[in-house]
Amino acid sequence: MKILSLTGSPARIVLAVLLTMIGLGVTAGPASAAAPAPATVAAGYAHTCAIRADASLWCWGSNASGQIGDGTAVNRTAPVRVGTATWTGIDAGTSYTCAIRADGTLWCWGSNTRGQLGDGSTVKRTVPVQVGVATTWASVSAGDSHTCGVRTDGSLWCWGFNRLGQLGDGAVVYIQTTPLRVGTATTWASVTTGFAHTCATRTDGTLWCWGDSSSGQLGTGTPSYQTTPTQIGTATTWAGVTAGYTFTCATRTDGTLWCWGDNGYGQLGVSGSYQAAPIQVGAVTTWTGVRAGFDTACGTRTDGSLWCWGNNATGQIGDGTTTHRYAPTRVGTATTWTGNAATGYHNCVIRTDGGLWCWGNNANAQLGDGTTTQRTAPQLVTFPA
Repeated sequence: MKILSLTGSPARIVLAVLLTMIGLGVTAGPASAAAPAPATVAAGYAHTCAIRADASLWCWGSNASGQIGDGTAVNRTAPVRVGTATWTGIDAGTSYTCAIRADGTLWCWGSNTRGQLGDGSTVKRTVPVQVGVATTWASVSAGDSHTCGVRTDGSLWCWGFNRLGQLGDGAVVYIQTTPLRVGTATTWASVTTGFAHTCATRTDGTLWCWGDSSSGQLGTGTPSYQTTPTQIGTATTWAGVTAGYTFTCATRTDGTLWCWGDNGYGQLGVSGSYQAAPIQVGAVTTWTGVRAGFDTACGTRTDGSLWCWGNNATGQIGDGTTTHRYAPTRVGTATTWTGNAATGYHNCVIRTDGGLWCWGNNANAQLGDGTTTQRTAPQLVTFPA
């Protein structure tokens, strides 16, 4: 679900790779210190995927719905390569995955019960299948059962489940199995999908949300759902936005952090009940990015420190405990964390040295350490060569 950048550039696009697509297969090799470092990471409910600096794609963890993309339904306890193509962006939904190739095409795989793969069917896929024929995809966000993406022309497209208007089409369709354009605007900068709500930023710095708002996750000030994009306030300084299960967080260009929606576990970073409008998290003005998961969020600051808060039942806060946190809690003392992060019941974040660290729930080997042991502190992921 949902990476955020302070620059306001399209979500999850972190590489500019000009390589050629060279087919599809599954490979794995022996561990090697010389293996290319990860460049971006995505996490679903119980699986993880990462794109390395050489643009190769690797996934591991739960694979019951084929979300690993290796042609099987077998869980993987260590990273396995997904084909031999080159990739530039990725996001993981609850039990599916979508990624963009270097040629601008979009591919999805895994669970497809609500048409969230966008291939015109509701059939699950165990290998990547192309979404339409467009070659201009800039970013993609995978939620629980709906997916949205921004194209290079600034247009926004959504597909999948639409029971609460999360596709932004006025709730005309119930299930959409191919990309459906959201309005006619060509100024969309990023998009993020939660369980049944969607939020996006425009190039003018405005913030828009739609879909379910039963916990106030749209930020409109009321718990009523919206079936078309609705502007949140009048601010034009939103840098990016990330949607969790039933809550949302965002940063502004002044470095402040704001959250709203459900707060049962402290995922808003403040004490109290749910918030139906954005509320500032503390007084810090050095936030560079934030990532919302199911009921947990993590954010980075300008000094390279990493902070997490919310649900900690499986140790996903990374502070060595399983105590829920209602305020940002620092993860260790490292100052080398980047904004390339994935947050959920397990968290994974990349450091500036290229290392990928994961922690939290590991029941399906989603931490990639070869075990199913829960970790309450960051553990380094070793990639095959």
